[in-house]
Amino acid sequence: MSRSALLNVMVNAADKAGRGLARDFGEVENLQVSRKGPADFVSRADKRAEEVIHAELLRARPSFGFLGEEGTVEEGDGQHRWIVDPLDGTTNFLHGVPIFGVSIALERQGELVAGVVYNPVLDELYVAERGQGAFLNNRRLRVAARDDLAACLIGTGLPFMGHGNHVRALSEVQPLMSRVAGIRRAGAAAIDLAWTAAGRLDGFWEHDLKPWDMAAGIVLVREAGGFVTDADNRGEMLKTGSVVAGNDFVHRALLGNVKDVREARPRPVATQ
Repeated sequence: MSRSALLNVMVNAADKAGRGLARDFGEVENLQVSRKGPADFVSRADKRAEEVIHAELLRARPSFGFLGEEGTVEEGDGQHRWIVDPLDGTTNFLHGVPIFGVSIALERQGELVAGVVYNPVLDELYVAERGQGAFLNNRRLRVAARDDLAACLIGTGLPFMGHGNHVRALSEVQPLMSRVAGIRRAGAAAIDLAWTAAGRLDGFWEHDLKPWDMAAGIVLVREAGGFVTDADNRGEMLKTGSVVAGNDFVHRALLGNVKDVREARPRPVATQ
């Protein structure tokens, strides 16, 4: 595939940060045996990766804004903004699970126009640019074409200690369990969306995400021919924190499941 200059900038930044994370990942596996564990080390690795990405992107496009998971925020020219998660899947990384990635998206005038997700351990580079398609290591991607839920593998995210709405998550998963071939929780939304673009997952939904968790993945799914909205079937994913993705059939089915659960949930009784 031919890449634009901007996409090459993104790929180079992801590759440089990814090489560092791959080295750090080897150290994390060694640290697992210690009582303290690798948490502090991973925190430093996360920040170093964001610093590397920021420096690479800033050098190439000094006028662009920047929104990073590790707290780097710059307004820039008000027209262009990088949205970056230097290490999506931190808990996986922390435990030596090789499902994590660097996620970089470009937003232009409020529209997501390019995305890169890179898993350096598996050496899988997902790239997409508006109107140019989505690719995995130069192989063109298409979302899965299945139109029977019984044959579908669906991805989601589950809340954990102190985070998210546990009742809502369980309520949404339960009705699907008897209707689909399987439900997966990989632990990295950027990877889940990349896998949806690649057809490994037939669909994906999650709530309580941040823009950097899903921005690049949204571009990937769209450019692979999929549908992506928030849980209300609008294009406000970065604002609402929810995302629903898949082919037309799966996307509608997942939206319907979220809606059914929401409408079935008891509403608080108004008091006088």
